[in-house]
Parts: sequence; structure tokens; C-alpha cells
Amino acid sequence: MSSPSSTASDSTPPSPASSATTLAALGDLSLKDPASISDKDKAEAARLKAEGNAQFQKNQFAEAALKYSEALEYNPFDATLYCNRAYMRMKIEQHGYAIDDATKAIALDPKYVKAYYRRAVCYLAILKPQQAVTDFKKAVQLDPKNANAKTQLDATVKLVRRIEFEKAIEVGEEESSVTRCREIIAQGGCDVDASYTGIKLPTDADGKYTIDQAFMDSMIATFKDGKSIHRRYAWEIVLASWDLLSKEESLVELQLEEGVDCDIIGDTHGQFYDLVHLLSLTGPPSEKHCLVFNGDFVDRGSWSVEVALTLFAYKWLYPNRVFLNRGNHETKDMNKVYGFEGEVKHKHGEMTYKLWAEVFTALPLATLVSPSLPPIETGKATAILSPEGRKRFFIVHGGLFSRDDVTLEEIKKIPRIGRQPGNEGLMCELLWTDPQEANGRGPSKRGVGLGFGPDVTRKWCELNGVTGILRSHEVRQGGYAIEHDGLCTTVFSAPNYVDQVGNKGAYVRIDARGERSYFTFEAKPHPPIKPMAYGNAGLECWEKDDDYGEDIGKAEIGYYQNYTNKYKFIMVVYYLAPLAATESNSTPEPTELANGKRFQPIIDLGHKPFFGPAS
Repeated sequence: MSSPSSTASDSTPPSPASSATTLAALGDLSLKDPASISDKDKAEAARLKAEGNAQFQKNQFAEAALKYSEALEYNPFDATLYCNRAYMRMKIEQHGYAIDDATKAIALDPKYVKAYYRRAVCYLAILKPQQAVTDFKKAVQLDPKNANAKTQLDATVKLVRRIEFEKAIEVGEEESSVTRCREIIAQGGCDVDASYTGIKLPTDADGKYTIDQAFMDSMIATFKDGKSIHRRYAWEIVLASWDLLSKEESLVELQLEEGVDCDIIGDTHGQFYDLVHLLSLTGPPSEKHCLVFNGDFVDRGSWSVEVALTLFAYKWLYPNRVFLNRGNHETKDMNKVYGFEGEVKHKHGEMTYKLWAEVFTALPLATLVSPSLPPIETGKATAILSPEGRKRFFIVHGGLFSRDDVTLEEIKKIPRIGRQPGNEGLMCELLWTDPQEANGRGPSKRGVGLGFGPDVTRKWCELNGVTGILRSHEVRQGGYAIEHDGLCTTVFSAPNYVDQVGNKGAYVRIDARGERSYFTFEAKPHPPIKPMAYGNAGLECWEKDDDYGEDIGKAEIGYYQNYTNKYKFIMVVYYLAPLAATESNSTPEPTELANGKRFQPIIDLGHKPFFGPAS
């Protein structure tokens, strides 16, 4: 097992204070006079704004947001500063804060089209398309010639109708997708035909499919070559995982015996080639080595199927050494928007997506990793220990709760199978919440869940005898960040997230005494298929470098270009038609998606190609 050099550095910029909400800031502004802003202060604000724009061009989004914040200290009446900061916060997925900033920009300039547009984009990102429709309508009303706003408005209206239609259909659907897939298999409807020439899943003495390391190695190699496995094998992997996951409790307990260690892996988000590199660093699961994948296996990255199949197959092969937590992206609504639904339907058909959507609900919500040996005496502050005097760690995708009295036993009993997390309650909070610097609780910077402070973390750890929380859910530039006086660690394992953020990936190793080691790694090259290539409501467009004027610049929706110096990748939501289901056993060749042509989004909701050439 190879072990890269560990590092304890953390270059993560601080999060904005959660108390600085838009409404409070607007109240402060109402007590001031715009005329009181001196020319000197305006000039300093303009200088800082230019520095922020320069950092944006380097993809340093958090740093750019801080520069705009500094500029606002000198001139809090500049609507473009709020709009620019909203855009930066949108880039780092702080959609709640971005909505606040756009709202303030609109309050200062009620005719600010871009502020309405960006607020609508953020509403789409947090799955509130109805609110997005309202803002897109306002943008079109203010600027009837704005083609982007018109396109987005039409697409979002259709998205709302589609969601309502699918919800109506689901009311009448009672049969389990797991049951239906097994019926199809029993009826011979998903047999491996003679024309299939790919790798084959082994069978046992009774002729039933099983799995071994040789198949795992061959499957990973197949995926690296841009090929797929037969749909039947995908079904067998997912169904076998269902049988295992559905028997686990919502809080899984993992005991680390002497000589056993465990790696905690954060978001992988469909970045298959980075996952393969990561597994080469951690080493494969074994009797002496456990892996906990802490949610968000899918969406955004365009190899989400390959990532999910790899993890689920490992779960089948090593059921007591591989543990899969649910993330906020293992949910229907997020899969519809961020790519997994479209990707599965394209590669393995609609029934496969329905199967996966149901199996995702069986994923446990958290894992409690409990080293079995006494902790090492260090002479430092005493760690919070379990009732047995051992260290133990709570592994969860999001974070803590709106209540202080939530116990491990209560988490263990959360009913999850067949359920989506919704917008409130314990399941939602486990998947969505984020740590904040300020004590107490605050509004969510991303618009869903809440923020919890260091005092909340300490109180909960002391109540439950937990040494520390390891969570994911957020990019950290250094790959991980040790927060809340060492009681909360964020680990993120998708390096150079969505091909633009430039962050490192990381994982955390825990040994049988509860000692933690931190490892980081860089992104690896991948075929030229962009993130969100299968998204129904994608997050991509291209922006010219020379478009940075008083505001950040004009987004040109629908470009799909090879990487060049002239364009930088940015994130703007737009709706695209779902891919047609295919019987093919291979993924699209890179040249099909990256041939340098200019493309436009397809808005029609029928089964059509994902991109269409521009006229």
C-alpha cells in the first residue's frame, strides 16, 4: 500500500460570517447616505474591485469574494460589487449567500438585469425553479432582447412542468424498482447476448453471479479505456449492494481492531480518473484496510456511472471493509439537475436509473468509526472519548443539527429507505449542513440546511462521547481543513473540482488507536469530456477573457470548446434535454463531445442528442 507524504497545511480562506445577512446589511445601509462616500473611498473600492476581477480570472473565487467584500467596506452602495460577489459565491456553491448578495444588488438598483439573472441561477442550483422563473421573467421584462434570459426562462418553465408531471406519475408507481428489475431478469429480459464481447461477471457453482478482485481490476481497466460493462452486470452490482445496504442501520458502527486502519474519502463527484489515482494511494480494501466513502459519489463529473459502479462493486466484494455514506447528491432532485440521471439513462437506460435511485435511499446516513485500542498519551489537551475510554469518530457527509440533544441512537433509528431527505429534519441536516466560524447556528450559506458553530460541535461531541467529526460536502483548497478547535474536519476528494477550482484532493487515515493522518493529492488528466456533459440542468458555459468590464462580463450560453487560452470555464445554469437511452456498451468517444464545434443548448424535452450544432 503506497502512502503519499502527509501534510497538515490548510490554505482554505475563511468563510464569511453567517451573521452578515442581506436584510441586516440593508438595514445598516438605510442609516447611511450615499453622498457620504468620498471620492477617495470610491477610488479605493474600485482598486479592490479590480483586484477581485483579476483573482476571478485566475479561478481564485473565494479570494475574489473577499476582495469584493473589502471593496464594499469603502463603498457599500455599489450594486456591481454585490453582484460580482454573488457570482463568486455561486462559484464556490454558497448559493444562499449569493442570493443574499443579488437581493442587495437589486435593492440598490431595481433594474439590474444581471442581478436578477444570477439570483435565478442560484435558485435553480438549490432546486427552487419556481423562484427562478420569477427572476428570469423580471430579467426578460427589463431587457426584452436578452437572449440568454429568454432561453433560461423557457427552459426553466419546462423544467417546472416536467417536475410536476413526474411527481404526478410517481403517485401511481407503487412497485419497487428493485423488485421490477429482478422480475425482468427472471423473465430473461436482461440477459447477456452473444454479441457482447466485454468483460464478464463470474458465476459460482450454482450459476449465480458473484464478484472477485479479477473482475474489479478488469472493470476499472474497461472504464479507463472509455468502455462500459453490460447492463445486466450493472444491475447485478447495484442489486447486490441493495441486499447489503438495506440490512445496515442508518448509523453504521465500524470497530477498528489492532492492525486495521480506515481511510475516510470525501466527495468524488464522478471524477473517475481521480478516483483511480486515489485508490492507488490508499490501496484497495482488505482485511487490514477499510474504506469509508463519505457521499457525493455522483453528479457534476461525467463519469459518475463508472465511479458509482466501482464503489458499489467494492461494497459487494468487501461488505465488511467498504462503507458507503449517503451524500446530498445521492438524491433524485440533485441527480435530475446535476447529471447523474441523464448519464445513467444514456449509458444503461431509464430502468437502471430508477434502480439506482431506489438503492441510493438504502445508503446509511453516517458511520461511527471506533478504534479498539487505548489512545496514545500525548500530554496535550485530553480528547473527548467514548464511555469505554476510546477515541471514536462520526463520519457524515454534511454535519450537525438544529437541536443540541440528537444522540447516536436516534441517528441509528432514522427511517431512510425509500425516502428523500427533504428540506428539513435530521436526514436533511446530516446531508446538507456546514460548519461556520461563529458560535451558535446561522442561516445556510448554500440556501439549504444551516450553519453550526464550534460551540455546537463541542456540545454535541461531549454529549455523545465523540472525539471528532469528519465530514465532506465542501471544497477545501488544500483538500482538507481542520476546524472547530480540531473537533470538525472537512475532507474533499475531488481535486480540481469540475475542472476549474484548482483544489487538491485529500483523504484521512485513522488507525486502531485513533491517530489521524492527512494525505493530499493532485488531479489527474482525463479524456476531454467536460463536467456536466449529461446534465439536464447543466452548470457550464464559456466566458471570454476580455469581457471583464464594470461587471464580471457577459456569459455566452451554449459554447462547447476545447481548452484554449481564450476561454475560461465558468458555471451558469442552463437547461438541456435528457439524452436518449441507449443500448450501447460504450460511452461516447471524446471526439463526439470535444471536436471544437460551437454548440447551442437543446430545450425540447424529448429524446434528442444532448448538444446540437449552432446554426
